Amino acid sequence: MSPISRRRFGDAAVELLGASAVIYLLAKPVGSVPAPSIAERRDYARHWMPVHLDFVVPDIEPALERARRAGAVLEGDVALHKWGRIALMADPYGNGFCLVQFLGRGYDDLVKP
Repeated sequence: MSPISRRRFGDAAVELLGASAVIYLLAKPVGSVPAPSIAERRDYARHWMPVHLDFVVPDIEPALERARRAGAVLEGDVALHKWGRIALMADPYGNGFCLVQFLGRGYDDLVKP
């Protein structure tokens, strides 16, 4: 089954369905900061299409511990937002990814009911 766009969150994100997990594609502009602890700004000169993965987890603390045991690094404090909690991470090679724990309605809190 091919992914299907279920919802758009303005021009900044889209939700895809159809795989074994829901996938969110988020736009991050050139020059934006990936994490508060990172001095570099986003630069997509090497890649024609930047990809950043967010993994939705039921509880962020155990997922964070598993990621750290596997060699990932937490790049700042776990942040709390209206839609949930997010941990900005880097894998052992420096590639960024996030762990996301939805609270309440999750990303639905970003769109009108």
